[in-house]
Amino acid sequence: VQLVESGGGLVQAGGSLRLSCQTSGYNFGHYAIGWFRQAPGNDREKISCIRTNDGYRYYADSVKGRFTISKDNARNSVYLQMNGLKPNDTATYFCARVYCSSLGLDKIDTDDSTQGTQVTVSS
Repeated sequence: VQLVESGGGLVQAGGSLRLSCQTSGYNFGHYAIGWFRQAPGNDREKISCIRTNDGYRYYADSVKGRFTISKDNARNSVYLQMNGLKPNDTATYFCARVYCSSLGLDKIDTDDSTQGTQVTVSS
């Protein structure tokens, strides 16, 4: 199983980025996908998830109204459109297979390989 993140970069405050999570090696429709982020010295933050079977979406308060998660079942991919970026959005962003509900998201205990993608927002 692999999850490959891409789309990070350097952007000015107020700008936008679209992250992608390309998955392979398992049945895409069987698991929700979530996005996490971690800045140096900070705990990993759970920010959004989407259920690939029914499209249910969850957003953390810190990103609600600015970020939009979507999926493409034909491409086994999940996307995170990030608008109105702020300097405190700077972090490495990871995707993972998760449990996703109105209570939030929790990473499923797996050995999935993931590298993350760096997002840097300048002020």
